[in-house]
Amino acid sequence: MIYYSITAFVTGYLLDLIFGDPYWLPHPIRLIGTLISKTEKWIRRFCKNTQKSLMAGGTVLVILILTFSTLIPLTLLNFLYHNIPLLGFIVESIMCYQILATKCLKVESMRVYHSLVKGDLKEARYNVSMIVGRDTADLDEAGVTRAAVETVAENTSDGVIAPMIYLAIGGPVLGFFYKAVNTMDSMIGYKNESYLYFGRVAARLDDFVNYLPARISAYLMILVCPLTGLDFKAAVRIYRRDKQNHASPNSAQTEAVCAGALGLQLAGDAFYFGKLYKKPTIGDDTRPIEAEDIKRVNKLLYAASFLAVVLFTILKLVCVVMFIK
Repeated sequence: MIYYSITAFVTGYLLDLIFGDPYWLPHPIRLIGTLISKTEKWIRRFCKNTQKSLMAGGTVLVILILTFSTLIPLTLLNFLYHNIPLLGFIVESIMCYQILATKCLKVESMRVYHSLVKGDLKEARYNVSMIVGRDTADLDEAGVTRAAVETVAENTSDGVIAPMIYLAIGGPVLGFFYKAVNTMDSMIGYKNESYLYFGRVAARLDDFVNYLPARISAYLMILVCPLTGLDFKAAVRIYRRDKQNHASPNSAQTEAVCAGALGLQLAGDAFYFGKLYKKPTIGDDTRPIEAEDIKRVNKLLYAASFLAVVLFTILKLVCVVMFIK
């Protein structure tokens, strides 16, 4: 069963590269998102508008969502591996595939690229709004491009390498645990009036589970810079200098590597829900950003993900051999 799990890990990655995230295919992460929305509405019925009550409600939501997200794959895989091992392997491979988002991230960002190349700024704004949380209606071409590059850089960790790490450690059960935390943070982890207290536990938990993966992702991205024709020395320099230039302890890690590798300045002030948020910049403004930078950051994404799956598979095999001995 251990070797089944290792093979399912690699198979899931390959399936993700081949198929991505077809819109017609029901996806468990979207199911988790729907569950978060419905659970939030139910819990808020019992919450008073006080810090203590809202934080308690948010904590209950986190517990319920994590229980649901881990208990189902644990029960299903345990049953299948004890009764129909081959089917267990197939289901685990599909689960690993659905937890990863390598091709989806590339496809969605390349929609922005193609809109920019054909000069349709309105379409580019719409396409980038599908993958970022900031307001996009008033972004110029450079702003749209920067938003796309930043989201690929950040999600190289959140959407690909961090889930891989949790899959490598605990299979789909831990993988879905991570994705549930990540999804809760993206939906309720805001520092605004509605979620400052209700979403605080989810946001803090997301910071915790991403702390090591974000840094591992950054180092992997640095290592593959020479393979992608990007600037290794600048990636190291900007990473060391700007890796903390973000309100989140994790988000600037991979963005700093990307900014250095591509020779760009990323981040800076942005509007969210109509409100301007002042944010430090990451990287040096050595040249204007261009649409081709979206293709360059995707090369970095793919190279880092390939290195990650190779390294984590080797580590899993080494651990298995040591355990058997």
